[in-house]
Amino acid sequence: MDVTGEPRPGLGCVGAPRLLAGLDRAPRLDRAAHLAVHGTLPRYRPDELVGLADDIDLRGRGGAGFPFARKLRAVTRSARGRDAPTAVVVNGSEGEPSCLKDTALLLHVPHLVLDGALLAAAALCAEDVVVAVTRADVEQSVRDAVAERGPAGRRVRVTRLPERFVTGEGTALVSGLNGGAALPSGQKVRTSERGLGGVPTLLSNTETYAQLAVAARLGAPEFRGTGLPAEPGTVLLTIAGSTVVETPTGASLAYVLELCGTDPGQGVLVGGYHGRWLDAGSARSAQVSRQSLASLGAVLGAGAVLPLPEDTCPAGEVARVTRWMAKESAGQCGPCVRGLPALADVLEDAVRGGGRAALEAVEARLGAVRGRGACSHPDGTSHFVASALAAFPDEFHDHALGSGCGRRVLGALPLPRDESPERLVVDWTLCKGHGLCVDILPDVVRLDADGYPAQASMPVPGRLRPKALRAIRRCPALALRIQE
Repeated sequence: MDVTGEPRPGLGCVGAPRLLAGLDRAPRLDRAAHLAVHGTLPRYRPDELVGLADDIDLRGRGGAGFPFARKLRAVTRSARGRDAPTAVVVNGSEGEPSCLKDTALLLHVPHLVLDGALLAAAALCAEDVVVAVTRADVEQSVRDAVAERGPAGRRVRVTRLPERFVTGEGTALVSGLNGGAALPSGQKVRTSERGLGGVPTLLSNTETYAQLAVAARLGAPEFRGTGLPAEPGTVLLTIAGSTVVETPTGASLAYVLELCGTDPGQGVLVGGYHGRWLDAGSARSAQVSRQSLASLGAVLGAGAVLPLPEDTCPAGEVARVTRWMAKESAGQCGPCVRGLPALADVLEDAVRGGGRAALEAVEARLGAVRGRGACSHPDGTSHFVASALAAFPDEFHDHALGSGCGRRVLGALPLPRDESPERLVVDWTLCKGHGLCVDILPDVVRLDADGYPAQASMPVPGRLRPKALRAIRRCPALALRIQE
């Protein structure tokens, strides 16, 4: 499904439909439609729910992949040891610009997420269930879903936090929910011991709860019937920052990209901006699984998959994202406050032709920030850059020595846009009226009576930028460009 518009039939699960079931018929499933598609939620005793999570090897889908059953056990142990109440938190913050899967769930199938959260809350006897979000439209969708549940929804509250990259880090999220700044604490605090309001808290990602709700209805044997035996079920992927697709584990990554109208291009970034790069050959051989990606030096992370088109500059794209990541610093430790901006500086110097010394300076800066941050942000950013250097060695070498690649930086790696949207501009000396642009960008382009774009300059909202780039690449006459 395309998060920027209506659900797209055919882009659901490559195998049996699960998380995105019903979205081929409606853009959002309200409570009645949700029950019609998924049915009622079975009851589970606490030990049964833990057993289910164990049987299907349910793991967190926010990046770390921590076993969900172990989280349930840890919260239970902590609550018993302290004779304390418990809480359940849904992490729907999704500050990663290249990832939209949790946004898609909360906008289009919020009741599936609430089902999973309330199922976990019942097993833990938790009275407090909180959904943490950062977008206004997501907040409204979840509030509507809570209201649709009537009295059963009174246990759930929705809290909106600042939209930043670091907001989704566990201690940052809990701090924000507790009324403090949504910034990492810099301490190794387990939310299973002290989380919301200081009580043992089950904190997990939006998709994790939705998967739990699906598994609860199907049962372990049927759930395990899809995907790999060692990694059963499905995963949600965000392709190119705009399309969310559900696929069984074990599917070919190249096939999933093909379904979404793209290909590996020059290479693929897997796992978002704290992820790793795969060169084009590795991306074509990779499967959607933790084991397959690990064998290639990559991680699935939060499911962001970003193919790099052939017509953009890899070195420039990486430098652009590194600069943004430096600005997203929590501002609480030297490696973030000084190290990441310095890394962005020397990387930009290398891309501009700073010579071998500039490349050596990049390596030195990577070593200076790695393993020294108060949270994972410096490490994640350094891994992103180091992985790019390994995946595109010739590109960075040629840029540093002054020859470059001759390609523009198209912004294929999505970043948040400012309030002034870019514009899609038509070169009338080239336009032949093919009309492909309106097929790709119906929300932006309108045709006149002669079949040509009705305007020469059209604003492009940030959420539609990936589609605008696709329209530019596919224009047979090369008549389109983006203008700041």
